[in-house]
Amino acid sequence: MSDRLFIFDTTLRDGEQVPGCQLNTVEKIQVARALEELGVDVIEAGFPVSSPGDFHSVVEIAKAVTWPTICALTRAVEKDIEVAAEALKSAKRGRIHTGIGTSDYHIRYKFNSNQEEILERAIAATKYAKRFVEDVEFYCEDAGRTDNAYLARVVEAVIKAGATVVNIPDTTGYCLPDEYGAKIKYLMEHVDGVHKAILSTHCHNDLGMATANTVQGVLNGARQVEVTINGIGERAGNTSMEEIAMIFKSHKERQIITNINTTRIFHTSRMVSSLMNMPVQPNKAIVGRNAFAHSSGIHQDGVLKNRESYEIIDPKDVGIDNNAIVLTARSGRAALKHRLHILGVDLEQDKLNQVYEDFLKLADRKKDINDDDVLMLVGKDRTAMHRIKLDYLQVTSGVGVQPVATICLNMSGVKRYEAAAGNGPVDAAIKAVKHAICNSDMTIQEFLIQAINRGSDDTGKVHMQVEYKGSTYYGFSANTDIIAASVEAFIDAINKFIVE
Repeated sequence: MSDRLFIFDTTLRDGEQVPGCQLNTVEKIQVARALEELGVDVIEAGFPVSSPGDFHSVVEIAKAVTWPTICALTRAVEKDIEVAAEALKSAKRGRIHTGIGTSDYHIRYKFNSNQEEILERAIAATKYAKRFVEDVEFYCEDAGRTDNAYLARVVEAVIKAGATVVNIPDTTGYCLPDEYGAKIKYLMEHVDGVHKAILSTHCHNDLGMATANTVQGVLNGARQVEVTINGIGERAGNTSMEEIAMIFKSHKERQIITNINTTRIFHTSRMVSSLMNMPVQPNKAIVGRNAFAHSSGIHQDGVLKNRESYEIIDPKDVGIDNNAIVLTARSGRAALKHRLHILGVDLEQDKLNQVYEDFLKLADRKKDINDDDVLMLVGKDRTAMHRIKLDYLQVTSGVGVQPVATICLNMSGVKRYEAAAGNGPVDAAIKAVKHAICNSDMTIQEFLIQAINRGSDDTGKVHMQVEYKGSTYYGFSANTDIIAASVEAFIDAINKFIVE
């Protein structure tokens, strides 16, 4: 059995299904190219039949990426497969990823069917996909809760029908590591012709065991892992690519190797976090800002004497610069450019100059400028094309005072002034915005404020979910003034649906 482990990255498909994390085609191409530099073997670019946007993204990613296999997801439906094949025409190496649910839950309640009919549909879908591409992957959805004997029948049948990879997803994140490992082992021992295909893991993190299940799957014979950057994905997320890559790099005795250039991990992590407005939790393994931080005096002493006393990974192995330049109001453009490059952002000189001016203003207000601050400054550029922009905001509030907000919106060059009172300064400002655009048919469903660091001078990030005419839109902003950040996030969401 080969000890080469193939990395199948589904950040642009499963990862992008997280509410508020949707990317446009240009951003998806940026991520795809970063994944190529990282060394992933397969990029799942989307679900082409789901929308014209997804179809277009798969087409453009297939054109933009050189050596990784480009994969498109389908259901076990002929139309899905045809659309996927069309989207993959420009791919140098294309793969169709088709499949169907195999657990009793799916067979009985989702399909109102039976095992024999599902088996026939699995075979038919595999054979149909094989007409268009040589590389066909079949997924047995909810395999984690599928009876092993029946699962083995399905796996054996689709391999005989031409599947080159068979995906064994723990779709609900239900399995315990020993159960999932035993499932892969059972298939390796009971499927006739199993060595003609690669078994793949696809684990979700609902019970916090995605990485552990994936590792057990690999140790029992799986040779492809389906992962996402930063572990993003539906519900509690997917297996983290960076965790799997570093686990097997650290445990060299297992002799399982990947093609990942681990020094690109931090760069790619920060790029995905920034583009998707999806913060990385501080204690996240490998890429969290505390992953290599030591606050305990005993730990600090040990690390200073010998790094390996408390660190099993050299930060440089994942692309973290030990000699990071500390940014202050006295830092020049070169220092800012260097830090942005480490974070995965490369700017043209004109854009760098604009960001540098904003950086100096923020540095004058804050004692410490951290990575999230810098990424926030770069992110401000995305508001440049907004039809509605906030020109002016003044709020009066205090104990015993009715909060009142006065705003000026620039609506495609037309200035609109409005004032409103509210239950608090943010409420007053939001009401003033609604009055200015003459539209109150909007409801804030979720309003999340996060401090980037600590202290009263900190930058606050606001994530907002706004419902309008039955659809949900997401807004984001960051500012040292939390009221301004709240209004800007609301306007960010409005710009995604408002029509003047």
